[in-house]
Amino acid sequence: MQTAKKNIRHLSQKQINEYFEAIGEKKFRAMQVWEWLWLKHGHSFDAMTNLSKDLRSKLSEEFSLPALKIDTTQYSADGTIKSRFLTFDGHLVEGVLIPTDERKTACVSSQIGCSLSCKFCATGYMDRKRNLNFDEIYDEVVLINQQSERVYEKKLSNIVFMGMGEPLLNYKNVLKAIEKISAPDGLGMSPKRITVSTAGVAKMIRQLGDDKVKFKLALSLHAANDKKRHEIMPINDTNNIKSLVEALNYFYKQTQNEITFEYILFRNFNDSLKDADELIRIYRQVPADLVNIIEYNPIDAASFMKPEEETINAFMSYLEKHKVNARLRHSRGKDIDAACGQLANKESH
Repeated sequence: MQTAKKNIRHLSQKQINEYFEAIGEKKFRAMQVWEWLWLKHGHSFDAMTNLSKDLRSKLSEEFSLPALKIDTTQYSADGTIKSRFLTFDGHLVEGVLIPTDERKTACVSSQIGCSLSCKFCATGYMDRKRNLNFDEIYDEVVLINQQSERVYEKKLSNIVFMGMGEPLLNYKNVLKAIEKISAPDGLGMSPKRITVSTAGVAKMIRQLGDDKVKFKLALSLHAANDKKRHEIMPINDTNNIKSLVEALNYFYKQTQNEITFEYILFRNFNDSLKDADELIRIYRQVPADLVNIIEYNPIDAASFMKPEEETINAFMSYLEKHKVNARLRHSRGKDIDAACGQLANKESH
């Protein structure tokens, strides 16, 4: 029985060097291949044009080179670009380019589907099929960066892990992808421009601290007491607010990295001044530098609504009055399937 070919991008530079040595090829050939894989983003062996045809054919007999492909792209009137990517094994996953004058941000996914079932999130209504491999996450960033360069003539300035899936439940691949994204022989992006957003896995937040990561962390809070948070985010059963506050403080002590709270406003659920008070109380227990208050992008599967403008304004004013560094993030791409998972949830036609 034929064994599956090994994905060449899962080999280290040392292993690639050893392979080339074993087949009697010169050392610089191994370097050329490494550059095609990570610097030049060659997504097939045929693309490696400075190698002989024989060598390319030998590599394709020996190894596989699965890569993400763009399946569908949607362009919003506000400049947001949403892409649905196709994996080598036929799954759909999505990423978004969010442009502003100052920055071009890629919002990327870490899993195909999600196991957390948050009640307001389109991805929460999908099953988790599998984790994305680190090279697939890398491809998302590469493809979105290419869009940014083509449409805006600017490279990506920031990356947020806020797409489909829970990054801390795909810990190794997410960290390996970030290592590649920030490596000089990868995309060379500063980890300080990368934010990993979690629904709150206390044990893994502590692990990030122990691993002394360099990137920023955002906690999707969305409700500032356990009863309400449990209603919309079942993960709160095993990771309550107290355990998350302790984990965030530990993370900060170990890394000194910026921490942000994410808080989506839902009409008549978490948008009162009493809710604001509870949010302020949590904000003061953690060395957080920012609270992102997010406008809700409604989805078909859930009954949540965006609050009235005056409610949002009153909430923001109350936070400001109490010296909370809060920023209102307007929903982008409203005219396309911009909420996480909406596009991947649609059947391919």
